[in-house]
Amino acid sequence: MTSSLSILFLDRGTAEQAEYAEQPAYFPDLNLDQAIKEILSGRQDYRLKPFFYTPLHDIDQILYRQEVGKDLENPLLMREIQTFAEQMVLARRYLGLIDQLYFKNHKEGWFLESVLAYGSAVEGLAAGISSVDLQSRGLKTLHDYLRDYVKSDQFTAMMAEARKIKSELTSIQYCIHIKGNWVQVRSYESEPDYSQEVEQTFLKFKQGAVKDYRLKLGGAGMSYVEAQIVDCVAKLYPEIFNALDRFCQAHLDFIDETIRVFDREVQFYLAYYEFIARLKQAGLKFCYPRVSDTEKTVWAYEAFDIALANQCVAESLPIVTNDFELGENERIIVVTGPNQGGKTTFARMFGQIHYMASLGLPVPGQEAHVFLWDQIYTHFEKEEDIRNLRGKLQDDLVRIHEILKHATSDSILILNEIFTSTSLKDATFLSKRVMEEISQLDAFCVWVTFIDELTSYHEKTISMVSTVLPDNPVIRTFKVVRRPADGLSFAIHIAKKYRLTYEQIKERIPG
Repeated sequence: MTSSLSILFLDRGTAEQAEYAEQPAYFPDLNLDQAIKEILSGRQDYRLKPFFYTPLHDIDQILYRQEVGKDLENPLLMREIQTFAEQMVLARRYLGLIDQLYFKNHKEGWFLESVLAYGSAVEGLAAGISSVDLQSRGLKTLHDYLRDYVKSDQFTAMMAEARKIKSELTSIQYCIHIKGNWVQVRSYESEPDYSQEVEQTFLKFKQGAVKDYRLKLGGAGMSYVEAQIVDCVAKLYPEIFNALDRFCQAHLDFIDETIRVFDREVQFYLAYYEFIARLKQAGLKFCYPRVSDTEKTVWAYEAFDIALANQCVAESLPIVTNDFELGENERIIVVTGPNQGGKTTFARMFGQIHYMASLGLPVPGQEAHVFLWDQIYTHFEKEEDIRNLRGKLQDDLVRIHEILKHATSDSILILNEIFTSTSLKDATFLSKRVMEEISQLDAFCVWVTFIDELTSYHEKTISMVSTVLPDNPVIRTFKVVRRPADGLSFAIHIAKKYRLTYEQIKERIPG
């Protein structure tokens, strides 16, 4: 892979690392595995998973991808690239078909069709991309390469020869004489074609649709008899078939490596943009975030969980968006509120936005500014594993210790309901110790908790609360807003709804 001709990577090292990337450990916790699976649906042949598993840690590389993405928002360019991709699918399909065939002339015929499909794809893209005002470094470089490639002696000679051979093969005419099991093939000598006359003669006997009793010899395959006939035709026209054979041998590796790389890499963008197009049609917004590795402020407006949104759109359910903002000296968002109120979804959304931004892709939201992280760490509740002989509390402590051991000031931590297996007093004590460590790290963190005390424990924390309808606190709004924790007021709302406040109970007691 040549770095200057890649639309995904600026350097060879990152490109090579991506080929061996594995799914990050935090994917299941953030539901990114679900989102990526849906994004890649139907594109397994392109082997795109490694690209989505490889976050970028260089601002310029992220901007490089954002530039390409913005160019691809041009509908004309998108159509040209989609047409190119469809023709390349045909070219590869024809090549793959060859391995399933048995007869030499048949294989070489499909090889020729593959070359023609490839040439049409490249020439069409080169012409189409020339009519677009490109801004990205990646596509400008591709444009220059295509312009020179389609004019090169090697390509023009190959396509001229392919089309000449195709034209000559198409012009071949021959006659077949069949008598019992005997078949004779000879040159066409201007004999009259009686097929139309025969059809007209029997047309008067036709009485509506009838069953077709002709034997179909199966797909693109060729029967032994058909192959023998073609062999005989080849003997009648040896110059044309010898030219076809020489052509196939001379162009075994006819697909240019840069074109092959582009054909695969552009699917990274097409797959994601097709995925978010469905969400945009539902009224959701996406944006290219500002990404900084120095300015430690983050925000997003009208953001949402893309995995959950995809599911809601499929089921025609409404999607609730949320905002967040961490100022210059703020690092930790502590999220409290009633169960099933969207707290965990909010935490996942925060992680997803930062991850998709690191891929150079649009993120869910109207506007966003993110920090370029070095690693994302998640701590979500897990079932006890009897193999490690640890209780749940001990397991929580071991896991959070490993996170704090490796996290840096550039890391992002997503903690969801930790220390739930112990008493409130112990959970509060342990949580404050962990929060102190995170504060000293100066890392960004979203912490979903049932402990309201944590929302105001440190100057770097801010409080966000998942809300309910004021008149009916049983109904969640799934809106998470910045305000002081109000677990007590929520409990009072519930008590009032069911007439269980102290005053209401006293009223119901006789005397």
